[in-house]
Amino acid sequence: MRIAISGSHSLGKSTLVDAWLRAHGEYQREEEPYRALGLHGPYEIRFREASTRLQNGIQLYYCISRVHRYGGPGEAVIFDRSPVDYIAYSQYTANQGQSDIDQDFVETMVPAVRESLDHLDILAFVPKSERWPVDMEDDGIRPVDHGYRDEVDAIFKQIYRQGRHAVLPSHRPPLLLELWGPTEQRLEQLQQAVIQRQASVGG
Repeated sequence: MRIAISGSHSLGKSTLVDAWLRAHGEYQREEEPYRALGLHGPYEIRFREASTRLQNGIQLYYCISRVHRYGGPGEAVIFDRSPVDYIAYSQYTANQGQSDIDQDFVETMVPAVRESLDHLDILAFVPKSERWPVDMEDDGIRPVDHGYRDEVDAIFKQIYRQGRHAVLPSHRPPLLLELWGPTEQRLEQLQQAVIQRQASVGG
């Protein structure tokens, strides 16, 4: 089972991935590209309006390359972020009009993202919810800007709820779901999605 966790920053995605791995030791973890390439790698990666085509492009294609490493439903892997995330973040930067990321660049990302998603079984979106607020963690890594998080979350909701950019492939799309509530509830929702997907693949 190939699972990707998607959504804006500081909403509990990495916490969920950690909890899933503790409960499912057979799964491998694929770290988010920023940590692999920027925090622990050779690239300087910036956020908000300072993002560039190079920075977002290398994160996107790193993410896609990792997705393509896993060849079938028998694989057990969970991704901290999905290829869709780089469309959402690039769309935010394009909206600001202050870097070389523009609407044309965002549109060029869409076909590669759409093609990659047929290599996932489950695409789990973590939205921001007023009912289940998540505190902004100042860990020196993620931006501590509520407005930024909220605007990116709104773009994710346009993508997943309204079909903006039409990212899901027509052939073999992943099961798309939203995860709500505290971590324990999200884990249960994800487990049920795995059972559902296994049943559909087996059937």
